[in-house]
Amino acid sequence: MTVRARVRSDLEALRDKFLPGMGEITESKSNDYRFRAVAPKAEVALAMATMVNDLDYSNFKSQVGKVQGAARAHMYHDVWEVGATSLPTSLLTESCQ
Repeated sequence: MTVRARVRSDLEALRDKFLPGMGEITESKSNDYRFRAVAPKAEVALAMATMVNDLDYSNFKSQVGKVQGAARAHMYHDVWEVGATSLPTSLLTESCQ
């Protein structure tokens, strides 16, 4: 599977902690996700399950602020705000099935 990131250090941290079999990180200045690497599908599935089981916080943006700093947390809040203010109310109240 191709794993993409906008920040190289995010892929490096992913490899170090969860995906040791991830291949070389490549860089492209023409893609929206500048950094990419390939990892075996089974290893990605195991890594995702491990990450979910390792969660020990209740608020994602607060945890980002603690671990990655206020600037990154603010950027995630901005993304959240676009979704929260741009979606029609009908979509926000629909049941996901």
